[in-house]
Amino acid sequence: MSGNALTNADSEPGVFARVVSGRRSKWAVFAAWLVVIIALGSFATKLNGAQKNDTTSWLPKSAESTKELKIEGDFHPNWYPAILLYARSTGLTDADKAQAQHAAAIMEQDPPAKNLDLVVHNAVQTIPVTTGPNAGKAIQIIVPVNPGSDGWNKFPDTVTAMKAALGPPTAGLQTYVTGPMGEAGDEADAFKKINGSLTYFTAFAVIIILLIAYRSPILWLLPLITVGGAALTVAESVIYLLAKHAGLTVNGQAAFILIVLVFGAGTDYALLLIARYREELRRYEDRHEAMAHAVHRAGPALVASSATVAVSMLILLVAEMNSTKGMGPVLAIGVIIALCAMLTLMPALLVIFGRWVFWPVRPTFGSDEPTQHGVWARMGKRIAVRPRAVWVGTAVVLVALAGGITELNAHQQTVAEQFVTKPASVTGAEVQAQYFPDNSGQPLAVIGDAGQLDAVVAKLKTVPGVDPNGVDVPKTLKNPIVNGHFYVEAALTDAPDSKAAQNTVDRVRAAVHSIPGADAVVGGGPAVTLDIARASSHDSKLIIPLILLAVFIILGLLLRAFLAPLLLILTVILSFGASLGISALVFKGLGWHGVDIGMPLFGFVFLVALGIDYNIFLMTRIREESVRRGTRRGALIGLSATGGVITWAGLVLAATFGVLATLPIVPFAEIGFAVALGVLLDTMIVRSVLVTALTLDIGKVMWWPSRLSRSDEPDGGTLAAARSSDDSVLV
Repeated sequence: MSGNALTNADSEPGVFARVVSGRRSKWAVFAAWLVVIIALGSFATKLNGAQKNDTTSWLPKSAESTKELKIEGDFHPNWYPAILLYARSTGLTDADKAQAQHAAAIMEQDPPAKNLDLVVHNAVQTIPVTTGPNAGKAIQIIVPVNPGSDGWNKFPDTVTAMKAALGPPTAGLQTYVTGPMGEAGDEADAFKKINGSLTYFTAFAVIIILLIAYRSPILWLLPLITVGGAALTVAESVIYLLAKHAGLTVNGQAAFILIVLVFGAGTDYALLLIARYREELRRYEDRHEAMAHAVHRAGPALVASSATVAVSMLILLVAEMNSTKGMGPVLAIGVIIALCAMLTLMPALLVIFGRWVFWPVRPTFGSDEPTQHGVWARMGKRIAVRPRAVWVGTAVVLVALAGGITELNAHQQTVAEQFVTKPASVTGAEVQAQYFPDNSGQPLAVIGDAGQLDAVVAKLKTVPGVDPNGVDVPKTLKNPIVNGHFYVEAALTDAPDSKAAQNTVDRVRAAVHSIPGADAVVGGGPAVTLDIARASSHDSKLIIPLILLAVFIILGLLLRAFLAPLLLILTVILSFGASLGISALVFKGLGWHGVDIGMPLFGFVFLVALGIDYNIFLMTRIREESVRRGTRRGALIGLSATGGVITWAGLVLAATFGVLATLPIVPFAEIGFAVALGVLLDTMIVRSVLVTALTLDIGKVMWWPSRLSRSDEPDGGTLAAARSSDDSVLV
């Protein structure tokens, strides 16, 4: 040990800690990262092009609707019908009809018009309203679109070209590009607009908080460079290479959350490491020695924290939903690379720059830690007066806040419900339903053995909830029989997203499955909605217990106890419930119709995996101090020493996920708001008040059944002794 140390450490830093902070090896670490970034950096920009946002990449892999969709490709491409709508409440004029005919001609051009290369030109249909009170008032042009392998990225341009083909606006004439293609184009356009800005908004939020936290014009650059310049770049590059060459599935949802997670978790790790380094700089005159001890002491907490997140993400691989399954390895890779950057590049950069990087408040050798009499030290002393009353009262408040979950209403959101503001395609769909009520629904698609076509059609017409006149082969099909399979559609009498329609799907499946030799599968919009709902319910029931078990095991190994991990998990569950309850009330106030069906699961995964981090940071410090000073005194020391850094870490993570809450896509906004709120509850209430009060009340029993729970403590480990102690920080 260095002779410049003010006190003796419990143990000496290992080889790893010495290497990342060594006088010569720090340059090797820096050079190694530079080589990796240069070698892989160009691949990061290609990640968007490797995304798979087609329907099958999101649906449950084993669902019947997914199987139907795959076979459907034999009959026609996975069409996204666009509907060009012309409507005038007083009746279409000759000029209106000519304008519609001109648009239809453009859709039929061969070779296709510019930006319309996805249109299936030989299948365009023009359908006017010819009967009823709306006769002569509307025309719809149905334009099948073949998205192909890269269609998602081209959708916005195709929709823009279609809007241009509608013709100039005319007073009183309503024109829209709607239908599945129009809605998908608006959604893809929203993703496209936020894709580039998300990284900048997230980085900006991190910069502002780091500037306030460090009050240094220089120090904030090092975490930002390490997270944004190194960790995120390398993570996106590795994920792109795995998607391109190893079959890893990446969609827009995973790519967006990756940015937020790497920035949030990576910056949190940086804050904890820098805080511990600042402490060690006051104890060691040599900055290399100080960093070695900082890595040695903070490392286990960082590894446990990242392991919790990574394992939680990898558990998503057991999900039935492809979108959930694909997110797991993507986010796990991001967190692991962020940890590697924080334990190697960050220490190297800090010792390369030296103490002056903390200017204007540089930690000097032998100086007192400013948290000794700070706000967290004072809060700890106040909690220690009546810790049982504090934790019971806090728990009751959190349970009361969780009561808002009754207003959650998790369901498969319609396209209209997925936008924060109503896009033109959704408005167009509402207008279309007024003039074409019989064509506005989504039919079921049934595929089976060609020899049983007549039997299946006859059976479908007898199923309650199916329109007997709506069972037919689509006119857009050249041949209803391909490769020994038939394809037929069945219109429903109920709204496609209703509970009644889902019941009809079950009846239809039971009916066609009962026909010997038909081997029929049922898909289509209502069937997809039902399969997603059931897969999401299955995933929640399976994944949530597995994550809780994994987190419990990691905490048990880290803290070498049973009771402490159990209590920590219970506190985070309380925080999650309160966050979800408050969020449900806020969403209802905003006029949103419930939450996306996958939001509770994602909210739980992120809040438990990330929220437990702050308990890890606090409890590892408490345990470290408990060995020498007793558990109750260690709790006060741990709170005062980590209170500031954990609060800033929570603000960083809340801000990064809060960026998602500003996006125009409701499911992202919901996840962002709920996770940001939950993180703030974890840092401000659960960790600082509830966990501290529990530890002060229970004392050394917290470490049961380890030896520490049976060891003698200074002054008997009483609350009175802890309250009267002045050594509320590491000295």
